[in-house]
Amino acid sequence: MKLATFNDGSRDGQLMVVSRDLSQAQFASGIATRLQQVLDDWNFLSPQLEDLSQGLNSGKAARAFAFDPHQCLAPLPRAYLRADGLAYPSHLARLRRAGITTLAERSDGKPIMWRAAGDELLAAHDEVRVARTSWGVDFEAALAVVTGDVRQGARADEALDGVRLLLLANDWTLRERAELERVRGCGFVQSKPATAFAPVAVTPDELGPAWRDGRAFARVEVHSNGRSIGRCTTGEEMAFHFGQLIAHLSRTRALRAGAIVGSGAISNEDPARGVCSLAEQRALEILEHGEARMAYLEHGDSVRIELIGADGSSLCGAIEQRVAPVRSAAAARIE
Repeated sequence: MKLATFNDGSRDGQLMVVSRDLSQAQFASGIATRLQQVLDDWNFLSPQLEDLSQGLNSGKAARAFAFDPHQCLAPLPRAYLRADGLAYPSHLARLRRAGITTLAERSDGKPIMWRAAGDELLAAHDEVRVARTSWGVDFEAALAVVTGDVRQGARADEALDGVRLLLLANDWTLRERAELERVRGCGFVQSKPATAFAPVAVTPDELGPAWRDGRAFARVEVHSNGRSIGRCTTGEEMAFHFGQLIAHLSRTRALRAGAIVGSGAISNEDPARGVCSLAEQRALEILEHGEARMAYLEHGDSVRIELIGADGSSLCGAIEQRVAPVRSAAAARIE
């Protein structure tokens, strides 16, 4: 099934079930008002939502209405826990070869992961507000999953059983404020604005055989200012599947329902497929020409990210965002 959150003016919005083709929706009234409620009581509430989904997809929903992604919040508008990993090796490898990052790969065969902010998660059509574009405004197309409860020390197969929903994300990054590289061990803070999510969350079974081995096998298409820069595959080159990422995160602590775990920037070894971040495009240019030719984003620039299934359909709806200045008198004083 597919779920979304209607923007009713509250912080957590109102839960909707969305049809497979993203054309129709119906409020989950009488079952749950918020997605977090469903995650907290998944075994009882999700079958009821599945019944609603089947009725919607068969055209038998009495209270269906046209689905408008512009009226949505992020599927889970705020999360108790967010974490991201680097699951696609070619992304970090290119950035290192081009001298864009000094972050080293782990030598123990385990994923690099970091905690991320979950208090503000942007909707698919929200502007991202940046005080200074000299900070190197970049986007990263990424996948993420939302978990149920996962016990401390869970094995990768157990952790994978905790996956409830698949998300598409735009993980904004300020490349010139990468404090992790300047102060070792302090993590990403100022270099990570709020992350945006596509309007629709998808249960893994909705993907059919395209969900296997803890990976989603699909294609992500990325456009910047109307120009196509990436058509990357998401499954084959994901070195750490979501079960492994969740297991790594839960090694020393339990995860509670509603945790969001991200894959990091999607990347492919074959440069002909394009890239999913400007930093990686700049890395390709440096490696080929000795200098970067594509600039980071400026105010008014746009990005579009969409996850495409094998049949050519949009799985989660598109992320369509624009970079905008901070609307505050204090913005001029931000260093």
